[in-house]
Amino acid sequence: MEFDHILIRYGEMALKGKNRKKFIVKLQENIQRKLADFPDVKVTRTQGRMFVLLNGEDPVPIVAKCKEVFGIHSLSLAIKVENDETKIKDAALYALTTSENVKTFKVSVKRIDKNFPIHSQEMNQVIGTHLLVNTTRYKVDVHNPDLEVKVEIRTEATYITASIIPGLGGLPVGTSGKTLLMLSGGIDSPVAGFLAMKRGVEIEAIHFHSPPFTSERAKQKVLDLARKLTEYGNTVKVHIVPFTKVQQSIFREMPDGYAMTIMRRMMFRISEILCEKEHILSITTGESLGQVASQTMESMNAINEVTTMPILRPLIAMDKNDIIKVSRTIHTYDISIRPYEDCCTIFVPKSPKTRPGREKVNYFEGQMNITEMLEEAVRGIETVKVTNKSDTVGEFDDLF
Repeated sequence: MEFDHILIRYGEMALKGKNRKKFIVKLQENIQRKLADFPDVKVTRTQGRMFVLLNGEDPVPIVAKCKEVFGIHSLSLAIKVENDETKIKDAALYALTTSENVKTFKVSVKRIDKNFPIHSQEMNQVIGTHLLVNTTRYKVDVHNPDLEVKVEIRTEATYITASIIPGLGGLPVGTSGKTLLMLSGGIDSPVAGFLAMKRGVEIEAIHFHSPPFTSERAKQKVLDLARKLTEYGNTVKVHIVPFTKVQQSIFREMPDGYAMTIMRRMMFRISEILCEKEHILSITTGESLGQVASQTMESMNAINEVTTMPILRPLIAMDKNDIIKVSRTIHTYDISIRPYEDCCTIFVPKSPKTRPGREKVNYFEGQMNITEMLEEAVRGIETVKVTNKSDTVGEFDDLF
């Protein structure tokens, strides 16, 4: 006997009412895609339940992959047997005795198949007695057990599970639309992308590259961050914007204190153009309120003026330590701290305005040929399709 299934549980998806099926189907697709390296493993659904059929595969790497899929609240190794009392008892015994660090247990039976001749409460006692009679080192604790052996008697079969493994929770990626992540290469933006994905959002990314001031290694760092994010969702397109001329013009012609604000406004204008081309519904940033000069309420107010796109800021109320903790958990931190600067760190004004006024920003921008700069930057965009395995580079269509 062995564990031959993984039971998938979903949390808030169960509350989706008429839309629930759409979420569950997308979760099934995402899990099957995640397990593409295991061709014999299949993901199936029954009423109210989803299972991964192991078909002889080692469950350890399968569980590890499933723990990276948004929408899974928890999962458990399961044994599938016929609706036969003896087989159910033997499977429950196996589930108990193969679990580690267990001294106390309880049995919980759920009899969905009402044609099964033994009622749930009586079946609890039957299985519990069988486990005690056939072991010597376990005791029953119905209030705070080390392990709960769960038995679910369904119409087609009975499933026995033991330990519960937590998942990422959230919603399946692809159920909440698509956003354009402003991916800088720092610590914050990949965490913002991760948290957006947790709410079911599919991401594309935009990166502003300023050669020769930013190196190819800085560009590669961004692609590596995007690749890490694909572990929690699908393929990520990264749109790389040539930003050197724009930045040079801004920092040469604009007052020092307003240069950062105007640079960010240009980034949002370009991002909005890209969103319209790619049918993307929002822009996501790694901004945290008050963290730097461009992230004060006044700065964000002045910057937001140039776009009508919804701006998602998943990190808005998090402090730096919170953000770093998440980045370590999702394994982006070590990539983000590679010593290759991005365009936001090489052109830094000495005294940026923390409370820029809209009127002054608009006045200074009026001295520049913004349309020409936008057109040149967008025409030069390079798109890299990032997967877990390889990158495909393609020229971006002319937007003008």
